[in-house]
Amino acid sequence: MSSCQVTPVVEQISASRTSWYAVHVRSRHEKRVASELERKGIKAFLPLYREVRQWSDRRMALETPLFSCYAFVNIDSSVSSRVEVLRTAGVLTFVGGNDKSVSIPDGEIENLQTLLENRISVAHHPFLAVGQKVRVRGGALEGVEGILTRVNGNSRLVISVKTIQRSLSLVVDGYRVEPVIARQRIN
Repeated sequence: MSSCQVTPVVEQISASRTSWYAVHVRSRHEKRVASELERKGIKAFLPLYREVRQWSDRRMALETPLFSCYAFVNIDSSVSSRVEVLRTAGVLTFVGGNDKSVSIPDGEIENLQTLLENRISVAHHPFLAVGQKVRVRGGALEGVEGILTRVNGNSRLVISVKTIQRSLSLVVDGYRVEPVIARQRIN
């Protein structure tokens, strides 16, 4: 008769599970912080958009952080990972209350990445906590969720990163949107 030892696989999986966190960084240090985090082997995400700046003698296209003073990191919840991020020059703190970082749902980061990958024109929008939540159906924005608003006769989708209380809006005229139905919790 052979004996078999079962190892707790759940503990191994949860120990290596990573989440997205927002870090508050020094003003105008976002790119430097993101590259330093990547150099350390920490997965960082710095959403950038291209804008044209006009000076008296020239125009120049610049890549500017979408959310000034913020970058995102994908790390596990261990103290050593958090300390490694905090030891990066330019990082001030993790975003969250009471000196605790709050993880950002993967879907919010994926929404931002989808917008940037498809070079969708966006505009900054005041953060919204209430309103009709919708999901885009079809096209390049398939599955992107946000809050539907109307500005100057145009339907706009507001995408929010709640942890840092920042939002973006984009025109969704021509896209099919459907309401997101909140799942009922069953006790």
